[in-house]
Amino acid sequence: MEDVVRTVKVKLDVPDERCDNLHQTKKQFLHCANTTAAWAWRYPDEHCVTSKQRAENALYERLRNETDLTANLVQKGIRRAIEATKSGIARLKKGETTSQPHFDAWSVVYDKRSATFHRDHVSLSTVNGRVECEYVLPDDPTGTPIGEYLLNEEYEFRMSTLQYDRSSESFYLHARMRRTTDEHEQSTAVSNAEHRTVLGVDLNVGGSLAVTSTGAFIGKADEMNHRRREFKKTRGSMRQTGTRSAHLSIQSMDDREHRWMKDELHRASNQILDEAHDHECTHIAFENLTDIRDRMARAKRFHAWAFRRLYEYVEYKTETLDIKVEKVSPAYTIQRCSKCGFTHERNRRSKHQFACQKCDYQLNADYNASKNIARKLLKRLRSGQKSSSGGAPCQCALTSGTLNLNGEFIASVDSTAEGESTDKPTTSVVGH
Repeated sequence: MEDVVRTVKVKLDVPDERCDNLHQTKKQFLHCANTTAAWAWRYPDEHCVTSKQRAENALYERLRNETDLTANLVQKGIRRAIEATKSGIARLKKGETTSQPHFDAWSVVYDKRSATFHRDHVSLSTVNGRVECEYVLPDDPTGTPIGEYLLNEEYEFRMSTLQYDRSSESFYLHARMRRTTDEHEQSTAVSNAEHRTVLGVDLNVGGSLAVTSTGAFIGKADEMNHRRREFKKTRGSMRQTGTRSAHLSIQSMDDREHRWMKDELHRASNQILDEAHDHECTHIAFENLTDIRDRMARAKRFHAWAFRRLYEYVEYKTETLDIKVEKVSPAYTIQRCSKCGFTHERNRRSKHQFACQKCDYQLNADYNASKNIARKLLKRLRSGQKSSSGGAPCQCALTSGTLNLNGEFIASVDSTAEGESTDKPTTSVVGH
């Protein structure tokens, strides 16, 4: 037997008079998490605390007195911080830089003790008793995650997360649903997962925000940078006035900028998922951009935030799909020729042009990098196979077909040129 877990996002119809109760619940829940993080994070002077039981013994009574939360929500806040501390310690052991966890995103974790889940509504514990919230369901949920999982009696509710979208002033429940499969279903799932196709994604400071191994140039990093500079210039002018009106205008502008950035990143993530879906990909590969500011001179705090948020959006949206999102090392992805494998710093002729010094293969530099990123994950997937026959097929999704690690190209049914996808992206994707 094996568990199948899916996450479904459903909008909640919260009574107007109870919205503030949820906001206060979030505020106190994050207080528990941040208080615990400050207590548990003791690097570099001494060892950090990673024991949930020890943290609860030390902080539970205090946090119960400081908040109006139920016992379960206090415990959930404590445990969230301990899990984040464990992740931080793991990064330190790998030699990566990190710092004390801090929680400011709008979220509250609920399980069956702090919430009662139903197929059409949920009852949530708050700082002021329980609040009943109906689900906002589509007229025809057939074929949607809501219909397939949330309303499916074969799936049961597990620990879920409540979040709030500031731009639409709406609450959403990210409900985790679980179903236990039998051995036949499990073997079928394994069979379907054997054929692995990877979509590589290269993220950029300038030019296109993301470039995929299928030749899609997504988003406009230059436009995002320009918009941010304009916002910054306007804010600077307003700050010089020093009036209360200017201060309020700056706050409003910050909100508009943040909403615009989130919308742009959501659109980019949807386009990446469309590419993965259209090319029947089982995996999406990103570079591991941890500490990007240290490795890329032009990557400022904004770029690090944007790349991380885009990755998180893609990762979250694949939770209800049969697609896995993974990170690979960024080493030499911009210097390696995706056709012959020759790696040299002079291969990168210019910001946007790649020309192999060995085989003369020329193409867009970001497109070349995206194929190398896909190849890195392919190698990892193949090395992880235990089949004596060499394992299931592993291939990279390209513009008009797929390419495996042996360099064998298989054109898609509607491809007009077998070798097209190993050259530059098509003009229909990137323009003339």
